[in-house]
Amino acid sequence: MAADMTPAAPEISSPVGVVAGGGAMPFAVADSLAARGITPVLFPLRGACDPARVEKFRHRWISVGQLGRAMRLFREEGCRDLIFIGTLVRPSLSEIRFDLKTLRLLGNVIRAFRGGDDHLLSGVGRILEQDGFRMVGIKDVAPDLLMPEGCISRAWPNDNAKGDIERGRAVLTALGPFDIGQAAVVIDGHVVAVEDIEGTDALLARIARLREEGRIRAATGRGVLVKTPKSGQDLRFDLPTIGPRTIEGVAKAGLAGIAVIAGNTIAAEPQAMIALADARYLFIIGLPK
Repeated sequence: MAADMTPAAPEISSPVGVVAGGGAMPFAVADSLAARGITPVLFPLRGACDPARVEKFRHRWISVGQLGRAMRLFREEGCRDLIFIGTLVRPSLSEIRFDLKTLRLLGNVIRAFRGGDDHLLSGVGRILEQDGFRMVGIKDVAPDLLMPEGCISRAWPNDNAKGDIERGRAVLTALGPFDIGQAAVVIDGHVVAVEDIEGTDALLARIARLREEGRIRAATGRGVLVKTPKSGQDLRFDLPTIGPRTIEGVAKAGLAGIAVIAGNTIAAEPQAMIALADARYLFIIGLPK
């Protein structure tokens, strides 16, 4: 079971800076903040964040490797509290154009790059906190976007699926210290695939391909996608996420459903996700920590 490294929920100061990668989550976080009377300011990452959708919000564009400019913009906008959210294809160090501030911190930046995504984000977070900013997580700014405990779909896991869920949790707990991935697929007690650098969508596409090739012979509708944070992970960064695309991938992979850790997993576009799961007769369950 992942240890919760997030400190007690802080009193959030307005405005909150949302360092925005790709996908829908940065905008969901911004909407959640606004609904609670907290002003979001988006700092979209060039090449990752959707330039059309970001226009709806107060925003300032930033680039990977430009820590000095980013810190200046955070201060100009009055953002002490910051959250990292959204997808980002990690560039290599040779592809990044560093500004002067980043060059001064290059040793810390290089150390942050030597590890998985959680290690990178937490490393950059520490650099920002040393400069007077405070890193916060989804639990602090948008708890309504987290998966609740229990089954949120019409379908429920049967005894076979429950066994697969327990096996998946055990495997991910064992792999957590190696910072490999946050997901595994278990079918009839067999661990058939573990998430790697390609992510969950590619993991599910691999399962679908293995079925087509006859290398997975279990009946369609058996097996579970299990997602958990990594052991010891700082839960302000890189939480597991599921959404409608995950449901589509699970359906194509011929699995029975999805099991995630309640309170430690982001549920993107939950209404659309649940509707799609019900249409595909798949379960979605939030497990106790």
